[in-house]
Amino acid sequence: MLDWLENDLLMTIIAFDPASSDASFRRYFRVKTASGQYIVMDAPPDKENIEPFIRVAKLLRKAKVHVPDIFHINQSDGFLLLEDFGSDGFLDQLNSHTVEALYESAFNSLLKLQVNIELEDCCLPHYNEALLKRELNIFDEWFLGQSLDIQIPESIQKPVYELLIHSALEQPVTCVHRDFHSRNLMVLNDNSPGILDFQDAVVGPITYDLVSLLRDCYIAWPEQQVLAWVSRYHHRLLQAGLIHCGIAPFKRWFDLMGMQRHLKAIGIFSRLNLRDGKSSYLKDIPRTLNYVKTQAQAYPELAQFSQFLDEQVLPLTHSITA
Repeated sequence: MLDWLENDLLMTIIAFDPASSDASFRRYFRVKTASGQYIVMDAPPDKENIEPFIRVAKLLRKAKVHVPDIFHINQSDGFLLLEDFGSDGFLDQLNSHTVEALYESAFNSLLKLQVNIELEDCCLPHYNEALLKRELNIFDEWFLGQSLDIQIPESIQKPVYELLIHSALEQPVTCVHRDFHSRNLMVLNDNSPGILDFQDAVVGPITYDLVSLLRDCYIAWPEQQVLAWVSRYHHRLLQAGLIHCGIAPFKRWFDLMGMQRHLKAIGIFSRLNLRDGKSSYLKDIPRTLNYVKTQAQAYPELAQFSQFLDEQVLPLTHSITA
């Protein structure tokens, strides 16, 4: 990487430090030079493909969503030289005094993502039944099986997963970031927020990114506040002509989409711990599981699943997250 920066790009490096890593094999480094400060993405070609990042960045930039500029590309080694959005993320800034302004900026950005991208020619994959099933199976395999050493009876699992998948697929579709949450939204002086980690974007359910933001795996808000934000954003979607339903079916889509996403996230947190040695994600499981439990209690058709969580999952969860 340094050879590429210094000898190919002829950069004079003053400082070179780790900036962050994420839940994949990608790593990020902050590079200070005489001409400015940059981020270098390191995506090992045998484990990661930088082409989707490049393609989706172009798509989002065209839609007026603020993503980092890409200054140089090294496809063979998996390096990108990117604009530096700094280290000031939503998660670091969110509190009861800042949340309204920060979330309003996020809603504005999300609406651009949903309104300004033509789905017919965006060349994004679709959130189909197979992908939704694969994601739910991560919960079964890595959290229930590998972490807790239990299995969910098929008589409970099958109707729940069918309900979640059907609810997701009956929604209007839009461009979906897939990780539109507080760790991927950066607070900037101009044109905030800066959006990161967008390379897995798909065409999918219209509530997906909204629930990622408002029922965030890394920070939780009072339910009445969440419902007020959902209602406000529902109104904006109606005005934009992206939906034509009342708040009740929209809220149901939102709740069930959140459950699907949160089950997947719990499985991913478990996999990151067991497979990749990233144990820091374990602390986020109780918050995320609480979202699942709350929605399982709220819908009568999920009563058996709620009982399974109470009797078998929750008593074992404390031992792996304490």
